[in-house]
Amino acid sequence: MSSTNRTVVVTGIGATTPLGGDATSTWEGLVAGKSGVRPLEQDWAADQAVRIAAQIAVEPTEVIPRPQARKLDRSAQFALIAAKEAWADAGFTETSADDGTVDADRVGAVIASGIGGVTTLLDQYDVLKDKGVRRVSPHTVPMLMPNGPSANVGLYVGARAGVHTPVSACASGAEAIGYAIEMIRTGRADIVVAGGTEAAIHPLPIAAFGNMMAMSKNNENPQAASRPYDTARDGFVLGEGAGVVVLESAEHAAARGARVYAEAVGQGISADGHDIVQPEPEGRGIAAALEHLLERTDLDPAEIVHVNAHATSTPAGDIAELKALRKVFGDDTDHMAVSGTKSMTGHLLGGAGGVETVATVLALYHRVAPPTINVDDLDPEAEANADVVRGEARKLPVEGRIAALNDSFGFGGHNVVLAFRTI
Repeated sequence: MSSTNRTVVVTGIGATTPLGGDATSTWEGLVAGKSGVRPLEQDWAADQAVRIAAQIAVEPTEVIPRPQARKLDRSAQFALIAAKEAWADAGFTETSADDGTVDADRVGAVIASGIGGVTTLLDQYDVLKDKGVRRVSPHTVPMLMPNGPSANVGLYVGARAGVHTPVSACASGAEAIGYAIEMIRTGRADIVVAGGTEAAIHPLPIAAFGNMMAMSKNNENPQAASRPYDTARDGFVLGEGAGVVVLESAEHAAARGARVYAEAVGQGISADGHDIVQPEPEGRGIAAALEHLLERTDLDPAEIVHVNAHATSTPAGDIAELKALRKVFGDDTDHMAVSGTKSMTGHLLGGAGGVETVATVLALYHRVAPPTINVDDLDPEAEANADVVRGEARKLPVEGRIAALNDSFGFGGHNVVLAFRTI
């Protein structure tokens, strides 16, 4: 291939999620059908209409030294933990850029967040009101800025090819990975650390989402609250955490003998042009993103055996996505095992695309599709349009080359579809 159309592969993965403090424990939780949703025990939660969330399994202060953690917003803490794991998993060290193991001028970082340092902003405003000007942290601005996670990851890996932060609500993490694929494909970089992070479990975001009627209020049964495709679904459950992958040109990975999880085939992007919050009900924008993906890559629809769906557990969004799959792929959809992993992790907003990319890559690598849990009564429209994996994980074909999609959509009508394929 030419230097402007290079093959991109995944050589490292990392995560910290409501299911586990790393990618391995997260994957094990997904395959086992484990829910990470639990009651909020903070004092402020008692006054909320929504009193549940998918909180992180391992607090970042158990991993990051406290002096460093105090200078990082929670979203940046998550991103750094996941990025360190992915970087090490790819075979690199913190000194790789300094000792010449990698060419820092050819390393990039693209880490997204849908909301950014919202907890820092709100907490420091409370400090200003309650304790005065002099008590506001001098680290506030670099902590709250949306590019803080990406900047800190870039500093850790020594990235000089570019450090970027796309923001497109709940599609942000997927858009970051798509941007990173293009950085490598077009020759800007040889290695890019990419993913998404979010830390928005705070009274204001929960009150705001709750008042929008976007979140489940099933406080009595938290682990059953996130239920994509079920007729009783009543909104998403807020999650937190980060998912990060190391992307690399195939030539660069081969030259150093790297282990390859999968090929990152490419991305498809579109916008609904419909509403600031509601998805286009027939999935036309999503279908356009899928068609864009097929037009720009050599992906064969017959190769696609798995879809990690956006599937937030909202009445309108879940079905629109499946209608789009059926519209574009027709009968090929019948052999696509569709998983809604937000049923276990909750919805990580800008971090969702990162965590779900890790899940999609591991599904291909292990040839297993995680289940969608809590589907007690499958929506007839879902059943008519897709093969939803329910209850237990499902084995994917063990022979031949197979591919999978990771769908991510966000407020504002942002649609991003990523494709991965076995080598």
